[in-house]
Amino acid sequence: MTIATATAQELKQWLDTGQAVLIDVREPSEYAEAAIEGAILMPLGGIHAADLPPLGDKKLVIQCKAGGRSLQACQKLVMENPDLKPINLTGGILAWAAANLPIK
Repeated sequence: MTIATATAQELKQWLDTGQAVLIDVREPSEYAEAAIEGAILMPLGGIHAADLPPLGDKKLVIQCKAGGRSLQACQKLVMENPDLKPINLTGGILAWAAANLPIK
């Protein structure tokens, strides 16, 4: 299964223009320490396609700390709903921070 990827800069542009829904699959303690503005917390252990917010025509982007857990989440979501086209944030929040993008 091939999962699409996005860079931090691409995600920033999509969020700024309302083109993406961002799901953070880290644990609540990690999310509390640092998060991307607008990210919806859905820890990997409990993420299910049926629980996703309405996407409309927006891109579904999944992120974690470095990209591993978010890739697992993307694969799980596609297995549950083959119509979903999740996008994995390459490098996770670490790449976002390295690009000097804002963290709350």
